[in-house]
Amino acid sequence: MSGVQLTSVTKDFGPVRVIYGVDLDIKQGEFCVFVGPSGCGKSTLLRMIAGLEETSDGQIHIEDEDVTDAEPADRGVAMVFQTYALYPHMTVAQNMGFGLKMNRHPKTEISAKVAEASRILKLDPLLDRKPAALSGGQRQRVAIGRAIVRGPKVFLFDEPLSNLDAELRVEMRAEIARLHREIKATMIYVTHDQVEAMTMADKIVVLRAGKVEQVGTPMDLYDDPDNRFVAGFIGSPAMNFVKGQVQDGRVVTKAFGAPLDRQSATLMEGRKVEVGLRPDILQLTDQGDFRIDMAENLGGVTYVHLTAPSGEKLVVQTTHRLDPAGGGTVGVTVDPAHAYFFDAETGQRLR
Repeated sequence: MSGVQLTSVTKDFGPVRVIYGVDLDIKQGEFCVFVGPSGCGKSTLLRMIAGLEETSDGQIHIEDEDVTDAEPADRGVAMVFQTYALYPHMTVAQNMGFGLKMNRHPKTEISAKVAEASRILKLDPLLDRKPAALSGGQRQRVAIGRAIVRGPKVFLFDEPLSNLDAELRVEMRAEIARLHREIKATMIYVTHDQVEAMTMADKIVVLRAGKVEQVGTPMDLYDDPDNRFVAGFIGSPAMNFVKGQVQDGRVVTKAFGAPLDRQSATLMEGRKVEVGLRPDILQLTDQGDFRIDMAENLGGVTYVHLTAPSGEKLVVQTTHRLDPAGGGTVGVTVDPAHAYFFDAETGQRLR
């Protein structure tokens, strides 16, 4: 059974189209992440699923029920926003159970559901506190608990960790991932942070300018991107790109002296390409013409920022520690088997 299914979904704001015919099938119990740069339409798409934005065309099904024109309260979804939106005069327990109270659920049922959500989120010691006495991470857990007590078919998260500091973001990523494993609910999560997407998702939907660029597991998108945009967006540090051209069946670049030799029917003579190189597949050598601009020593790994003889910028991942200020030159080698080729005009992958 599908948890959420979108069929040719579009969204127009007056004459401006912001979502273009999205087709998507999210399986029941799946953790799906919408990721993309600011303004790509990911939050708009989430709000359409929630019923907070009207669908201009197409259909939305939740657990095989057509909810395209249904009211938000009738869709069986619960949404967790970037802002916690907790009532400051209520305790944690009262905040979590308020929605059920407004819908006139029995007190015993409310208490039982709040207790279960509190157990899952480890909020028991905080139930009598008010939001002002909580940390940012604790407030976000309360907001998630408020969603859990409703027992929705689908959980929707709209950049819920954006207001947290770096350490809390890591902690809450683990909390949400654990929550998904425990309650096995369908979850759709919006973020611009591809690290969140890579570490949490069963399925990632990469969006750009209102269109789906690629859908797949985190490792599918990392290892087998369909185009330059996905290749550059997924992965940290980002993939390097250098310009090249096909000559005598091989790709010649100004950045590297030796041609990249790999057989492919798509590498037609004279074709202009961009070569994608992950930082971790590049190797440093003692002799070469790549200028060291700076080095980021992170302990177990170092990111070395280089300028190639062609003037193009590269980042190389290594375990060696270098002078952070840079200076000097090195060589860089690459195994062509690990290079990605993209059409220079369209950005599409050349396989």
